Amino acid sequence: MTITKKDAIKLDNEDTLAKFKDEFYIKEDRYYMDGNSLGLLSKRAEKALQTSLEDWKEHGIDGWMDGVEPWFYYSEKLGARTAPLVGAKKEEVIVTGSITTNLHQLISTFYQPEGKRTKILADELTFPSDIYAIQSQLELKGYVHEEHLVQVKSRDGYTLMEEDIIEAMKEDIALILLPSVLYRSGQLLDMKRLTEEAHKRGIIIGFDLAHSIGALPHQLHDHGVDFAVWCNYKYLNSGPGGVGGLYVHERHFGKKPGLAGWFGSRKDKQFDMEHVLTAAESAGAFQIGTPHILSSAPLMGSLELFEEAGIHELRRKSLSLTRFMMELLNQELPEAGFTICNPLEDERRGGHISLKHDEAARICKALKEQGVTPDFRAPNVIRLAPVALYSSYVDVWDTIRILKGIMENEEYKKFENTRNVVA
Repeated sequence: MTITKKDAIKLDNEDTLAKFKDEFYIKEDRYYMDGNSLGLLSKRAEKALQTSLEDWKEHGIDGWMDGVEPWFYYSEKLGARTAPLVGAKKEEVIVTGSITTNLHQLISTFYQPEGKRTKILADELTFPSDIYAIQSQLELKGYVHEEHLVQVKSRDGYTLMEEDIIEAMKEDIALILLPSVLYRSGQLLDMKRLTEEAHKRGIIIGFDLAHSIGALPHQLHDHGVDFAVWCNYKYLNSGPGGVGGLYVHERHFGKKPGLAGWFGSRKDKQFDMEHVLTAAESAGAFQIGTPHILSSAPLMGSLELFEEAGIHELRRKSLSLTRFMMELLNQELPEAGFTICNPLEDERRGGHISLKHDEAARICKALKEQGVTPDFRAPNVIRLAPVALYSSYVDVWDTIRILKGIMENEEYKKFENTRNVVA
């Protein structure tokens, strides 16, 4: 059966989440398909930032305790509100740092090489920053990363097989770090299975949730995941460079942080100014420095939208949007040279579509010229992310029709097939 624009309109009319689109600043005649890199600004996020600015203006330093949203407990409050999105207890989550500084913190905490167990297991498709952090931590422990970092190979260059990851869980592995969703292909890994297999072998395991938090529900506590990190500026719409977050399972509370800092103190002890750290008895212990309030504040407003919409409903719509997009691609562009790299099955797919094409860089430039904001990943991948909170089915329909026109008229050929400095 041929899909028409009337079908897209009907789906929008039936969409119980459609009202949330009005919460965001969206330019007319623009189609934003890059929420998996940077989410759009919402009116709630703007208001929350303004609240913290007003607290600063009104109270000065007393904003730490006397503001509308006191800054001293801000990270803990945000952690408690984020916890339902990752399936954790509120004490297991803290909003702090950046994704890479949090990785350094947790790897330095949980990577304790002993005897034969000296290696860290990752994969060859993960985001480069994670690998840089692992290499750095290995070297700080005196190990050569070329020998002590094990990276699981991909069979097709885009996805991973859980069986291959499990096969690599050898007796010399001390710690595992994996993405929940692969950034290039959008593959969702089976975190429950991988955690169980790691623990059978006595291996600590953590996940990078950068491309899954806010797009799909998690069960970190129930699955027994040891630790996790994420950024909040993609699906959670906290703004460019927004503060990150981390999770540590409660069984690890009391473990000495690898990187100690003042804000990891127990709250009632912090201003005793002692030179012996009394660490918080929660994930708060893994904070290092003073919270970046103005970079955290937008998240406070953004999380209101997630509480109202519900992460399970957002996941349902996200899957429906990406499925609709793939059906349109197959219908409208069957011979245009695109290969869908992401898994087709709902249970194995994150929140974005991954298209391989030899002319990917110049196609992305043509899309931008015609009002579509895509994402390019070298060397040949176009990522398109219709985000459940602010993308409609008609947006998806129009995006694919624009792409079809670009390919049929070869409009991409006026651009160079090279990435920009920032891709």
